[in-house]
Amino acid sequence: MAALTRKTRNIRLIIAYDGTGYSGWQRQKNGTTIQGEIEHFLHHITREPVVLHGAGRTDAGVHADGMCAHFISHTRINCADLQSGLNSLLPGSIRIVSVEDTDLHFHSRFHAKGKHYQYSLYLGKVHPPRLRLYSLHIPFTINLQIIRDCLQLIEGTHDFSSFENSGSRDKSVRGGKGAVRTIYLARLAEKSATELNFDFKGDGFLRQMIRNMVGTLLDAGRGRITVAEFSTALQAKDRTKGGPTAPAHGLCLKRVFY
Repeated sequence: MAALTRKTRNIRLIIAYDGTGYSGWQRQKNGTTIQGEIEHFLHHITREPVVLHGAGRTDAGVHADGMCAHFISHTRINCADLQSGLNSLLPGSIRIVSVEDTDLHFHSRFHAKGKHYQYSLYLGKVHPPRLRLYSLHIPFTINLQIIRDCLQLIEGTHDFSSFENSGSRDKSVRGGKGAVRTIYLARLAEKSATELNFDFKGDGFLRQMIRNMVGTLLDAGRGRITVAEFSTALQAKDRTKGGPTAPAHGLCLKRVFY
């Protein structure tokens, strides 16, 4: 009797993780990563070699509530059991929020239409220990109106080279959109008197672009640069004109849009 043909599946995961202590999303030879951990336990469960494709890469220390990833498999294990099995094996810092079968042509990275990132600040004098790994402590006075004026300049379609760190893309490749991205939302929201969040939604982000923008925005809030100088830096298309890179731990990938 001929062996039964095993169905090819494309399985999509929504993943939340605390990036503290990890070397980022992408699998590495040396260093524990989110992708590497999930692939390891998927292989353990399915008994298949697994390559997990994420919607993008997050740096060491960056968190996520809604990373999307997919993998091709022939496993017969249903989605609910895959989810519960993974969550029973993964460390508590990584959780699979949902598992579903999707179209075989779906790709987490190439089909993404946009992303929502949030960067958190804490403005109180003493940084609460429970927030220290998830927000940047700002123990000095900042001008929120100046920051909001600068945020208005970010919205729209721009070349964000001034906020792009090396390794973001292959700059030798001609054509494409280069460093041009469209930001639909750039906002500073006050969660409380001491807890603030930057929210950025756009069709894509360059490497460490948000952290570089936040660092430059905070320079403006401290009076180190003016709104006009922020605008000049944005238009310069030159990383040396941008401000410092904000620490990774304040950043969280909230959602990927399709």
